[in-house]
Amino acid sequence: MRHLFAAVLLAILSGLSLPAAAQQPRYLISAQPMTDTPPGVQAWRVQYWTTNGSGTRFAVTGIVAAPMEAIPQRPRRVIAWTHGAWGVAEKCAPSLSPDFFAYTAGMDAVRSGYVVAAPDYIGLGSPTMHPFLVGQDTANAVLDAVRAAREIPGAAAGSSFAVWGESQGGHAALWTATAARSYAPDLTLVATAVAAPPTDLGANLREGSDKNARALLLSFALDSWSKLYGFPLDGVANRTNQGIIRRLAENNCVAFNKKPKLGTILGILTIARATKGKDIEKIEPFGSFERANSVDPARVPGPLLIAQSSKDTIVAPAITRKFAKAVCKRGTPLRWIDMTGDHGASARDSAQETIGWITSRFDGNPPPNDCRRI
Repeated sequence: MRHLFAAVLLAILSGLSLPAAAQQPRYLISAQPMTDTPPGVQAWRVQYWTTNGSGTRFAVTGIVAAPMEAIPQRPRRVIAWTHGAWGVAEKCAPSLSPDFFAYTAGMDAVRSGYVVAAPDYIGLGSPTMHPFLVGQDTANAVLDAVRAAREIPGAAAGSSFAVWGESQGGHAALWTATAARSYAPDLTLVATAVAAPPTDLGANLREGSDKNARALLLSFALDSWSKLYGFPLDGVANRTNQGIIRRLAENNCVAFNKKPKLGTILGILTIARATKGKDIEKIEPFGSFERANSVDPARVPGPLLIAQSSKDTIVAPAITRKFAKAVCKRGTPLRWIDMTGDHGASARDSAQETIGWITSRFDGNPPPNDCRRI
């Protein structure tokens, strides 16, 4: 009897007696219900596992939201919301902000019956450097957020998803679409929607017409890449200005309803002057890294929606349009939305049309194609 018990115990511990479903990898670490949600919305602050492009494992954070209704008979449709730039410091995680629901356009989709998985990405809300505009690292975190959402019983999330992102999140969404089939074959990508997406990083960091915003975003990128990969800043700025770049990145999150502090304003003006006329794409190793993390239009699957304001001062409209034309040359169905608002309102201004377009893709309708008029 003792030998029989030992054999059974060994089988249990080795997983041989467990059903196949129990042997699947787990992504969700924790899901804490939130109480400060909009009407009709239930949400969880989540922590889950992901890996970066080198295969290193990280515990990261985010928010998953779903309709506050009885669990349906069929799994709910999922949208992965990829946020724009909030900063690169750990404290800048969207999930930590009391303004999360007010400034997260993707949450509008919950009212249409979607589960929304909103990752913070690696290094926001977790103690490691945030890989700002690093394509594969961010894509992995997004795809694993969808997987983690599926492990929350109350969310009832299915395996079919769309990805929708704004600004930095537009870059994240396009990389997620590119990586989905190889990294997460257990998920099915239905559609990709982006608003004001950086696509050619060298051109985007060079050609935005708002020089002050460009200086802050460049500081985020330089600080992130130098700390993660050891890239020297000597070819970009002197020692004093290198310190200013680091302080701008370490101390500042993007504020949606506050004026920046005087020190931040002075720091941004200093870096804007120091980098005036400098093309980071021509300074190695930054140039090669920008090119490696730009979006290859040939690799982005359709259907695709792009919303872009002609008056965007941060993501130059001409660069987005050039990317769209390259996508069209590949025969990819593309929905193009022209807008005239501010960069920061890109997703909000196009939200109703974007959610309708995503829903039509889930419904299996033929995608519209605006390539002839771009």
